[in-house]
Amino acid sequence: MDLEEQQELKKKHRRARKMMLLFSLLSITMTFAGLTSAYIVSKSRPDWLVDFQLPDYFISSTLIIVFSSISMWLAKKSIKNDNFSKTSFWIGTTFLLSVLFVISQFLGFQELISKGYYFTGAQSTVTTSFLYVLSMLHLVHVLAGMIVLIVVYINNKKNKYKEEKLGFELAETFWHFLGFLWLYLFVFLYFFRSVSYTHLTLPTNREV
Repeated sequence: MDLEEQQELKKKHRRARKMMLLFSLLSITMTFAGLTSAYIVSKSRPDWLVDFQLPDYFISSTLIIVFSSISMWLAKKSIKNDNFSKTSFWIGTTFLLSVLFVISQFLGFQELISKGYYFTGAQSTVTTSFLYVLSMLHLVHVLAGMIVLIVVYINNKKNKYKEEKLGFELAETFWHFLGFLWLYLFVFLYFFRSVSYTHLTLPTNREV
């Protein structure tokens, strides 16, 4: 195999990996789009909570995941300059922030439970059940992202990104996607948490 064929094969490999990530992100997006759509439809239920407040720890989660995206961006900046020691530092920082995010999420769940809002059971509501499902499903993907961060950190330590940085680029894209996804969920839940359509009625035709 000559050099030109090797380069063409390498390009095809890069495109294939990028397409795999793209399809994965589209699948995740469609899943959450379906769940948030179901959330909106369920707001017409008579048992929908209209005075529900999000846990305060979810605000902390939002700030943490924003900072983790910044640290991942700094890691990208470092790796582009072939400063691999700084890259490891920023990847490690991103991982530590992800740990804080997970902790803040569980503290948020505890806050919900302390207010009497449960996932299932007699004391559960459809409103809080949706909140648990959306946040827990996102949390599962964050845990997957943390595994990716560990792999990227180890690979960077082994100097695997000196020539080919695709693995890092895919990891960075996935992590920023998780950050954007949480921001979407937080804003969605914040603005749609207490609006009920139960009392809305269609206008009736006037008698002639």
